[in-house]
Amino acid sequence: MAIGDIIVGVDIGTSKVTTVVGEVNNFEQIEIICMTKAKCSGIKKGKIINDDEVAMAIAKTINDAEEEANLRINSAYVTIPGKYVTIVQNSVVKEIKDKFVGISSRDVSSGLMLVRDIELPENKTIIDIVPENFILDDGHIVSDPVGAFSSSFTLNAEIIIADKEYVKQLHQIFKKSDLEIDGIIPNTLAQRNLILDNNELNDNIMLLDIGAGNTDIGVFEGNKFVYTNTIPLGGDSITNDIALVLDISLEEADKLKKQYGLALKSFIDNDNDVILNTCNGISKTRTIKSSELIEIIEARIEEIFYLVNKDIISQGIKSKINNVILTGQGITNISKSDVAGKIALNIPVKMSTGRLISTVKPSFRTSYSLVRYIAARPFAKSVSSNIDTVLEENVFKIIVDRIKEFFYS
Repeated sequence: MAIGDIIVGVDIGTSKVTTVVGEVNNFEQIEIICMTKAKCSGIKKGKIINDDEVAMAIAKTINDAEEEANLRINSAYVTIPGKYVTIVQNSVVKEIKDKFVGISSRDVSSGLMLVRDIELPENKTIIDIVPENFILDDGHIVSDPVGAFSSSFTLNAEIIIADKEYVKQLHQIFKKSDLEIDGIIPNTLAQRNLILDNNELNDNIMLLDIGAGNTDIGVFEGNKFVYTNTIPLGGDSITNDIALVLDISLEEADKLKKQYGLALKSFIDNDNDVILNTCNGISKTRTIKSSELIEIIEARIEEIFYLVNKDIISQGIKSKINNVILTGQGITNISKSDVAGKIALNIPVKMSTGRLISTVKPSFRTSYSLVRYIAARPFAKSVSSNIDTVLEENVFKIIVDRIKEFFYS
C-alpha cells in the first residue's frame, strides 16, 4: 500500500448500500475518513431487480461522503455476492534472467500476468488475482519473493472469475451514479482478515456471513480461497416468517425477533406470555407463548444451516472444514445460533471474535473490510480510488468569478 492512498469501498446489501472512505496513514493503517449508508430495495434474493434504485442509493452514499469529507469521488471498489463467483486455482513458473540480481517486483508483476492467462467460459470474466504463495528453486515457500536469489519461482494463485452479465450490470449501475469501478471483490474474501482471529487465519475455515436477505459462504484452507456461494435466506427471512405465521406487521415481527431472539426452543428459561399488538382481523391483540415465537425462529435458522450443509456436501469440501465462523447482522442478535449451527453442520461453530471486528459499526463491516482488503493488497504500487481534492480550488474559482462579475458587469 502507498501512504496517502484514499480508498472508497461500496457494499450493496439486500436492504442498504454502505460506503466507507479510508486513507492509508503513516503507520500503514486505514484511517476512516467517513462512513455513509442509504436504504435500498433494489435487490431481492441476491439479484439486482431495479438498477435505478441501486444507483440512487449508491449516489446518495457517495454524495453524503463527498460533503462530509470535502472530496470529489470518481471511482470506488465494490463487493460481489458469492453466487456470482467461481474460484480457479492456477500455477505458473517464472524464469529469472540472473539469479544473483534477485527477484524484482517487475518479475512478480510478470508472474501475476502469466497466472491470469487461463481459458475462460464465454459468460465469465476475471475480477481478481489472489497470490497464495511463491516457491523458490530451492523449494522454499514464501509469501513475497522480491529480493530472493533464485533462478525461478512458481506462483500459486487463485483466479477469481465472475458472471460477466452481473459485472456488466454493476458497471452500468455505477455509471448511472457517475462512478467508475476500481475493482470487484467477493464479500467473504474482503471480510476474512477482519472477521477471523490470528489462529483462524491459518486454519481451514468456513465463514458464514448471514445478512438481511442472503447468507454468503466463504471457505478458506489457510491462505487459500477455496469456495464461495450465496444462499438466498437471511435475517429478513426470519422476520417475514414471524409476521406471516403470527399474522402481525413486519415492524412488530422484527421487534419481537430482536427481543426474544433465540435459535433453539430447548434453551428457553421461562415460557413467558407475549402480547401481539398488530394482529389482523377483528381483535387487534393476541397473546402467545414465547416458545411459539422461538419455534418460528428455530425453523428458519435450521433451514439456513441445512442449505449451507447441503451446498458444501455437494461441492465435496465439507470434510476439509475444521471450524465455522458466524458473522452478519442477520444472525448476531439471535442467541445460540452457534449451537444450532453445530447441530446442523456437525462442525464446531462460533460467533466471530476477530480482534478487529469491534473497530467499526456492524452495518459498515463489509464495506470497511473491503477498504482494508484493498489497502493490504500485495504487489500493488497504488490502490487509491480516483479522488479529486480540489474543492477548495473550486471555491476560490467561484470567488474570483464573482469579483470579475462585480468589476466587469
